[in-house]
Amino acid sequence: MSKAQRRAEIMEYLRKASGPTTGSWLSSALGVTRQVIVGDIAVLRAGGEKIVATPQGYFLYSADHFRPYKGTVAVKHSNDLEEIAEELNLIVDQGGTVVDVTVEHPLYGELTANLQLSTRDDVAQFVQKMDRMEAEPLLVLTGGYHLHGIEAPDDEAMEKIRHALRKAGFLAE
Repeated sequence: MSKAQRRAEIMEYLRKASGPTTGSWLSSALGVTRQVIVGDIAVLRAGGEKIVATPQGYFLYSADHFRPYKGTVAVKHSNDLEEIAEELNLIVDQGGTVVDVTVEHPLYGELTANLQLSTRDDVAQFVQKMDRMEAEPLLVLTGGYHLHGIEAPDDEAMEKIRHALRKAGFLAE
């Protein structure tokens, strides 16, 4: 199979997928290494394909994936995994999707990572993966301060999210 054929197959899998598709699954399905898939995804994105990378896997950007109301919250807490899970669960419990996390790095400026966490299960998988990989959250670069892009059904849901974060002491005001 040529590179072009493999990339066409990747796009076909992503178009048909009902949710995020992991690089590991794609590498197994196509008989190549995960690193080859990462390279293919980079080439496809550079060519204009709207592929979104999240901790759950890759998916194609579509307006159907996103909710109408978008907001940003500034939060602060420690890098304790229980606190991270509590903060993220407060958001998803109020109907929000944690789209991303952003910190201000002194050298690189804004660093943003896609998260796309919509359920408690998404949050649990994310926190477990962080623990398993012994990865540090971006908030360690900023003394705990960070921003979350959030999508919610409406302004009322966004206010409930802010209220829950404030009540738990996470909202930076």
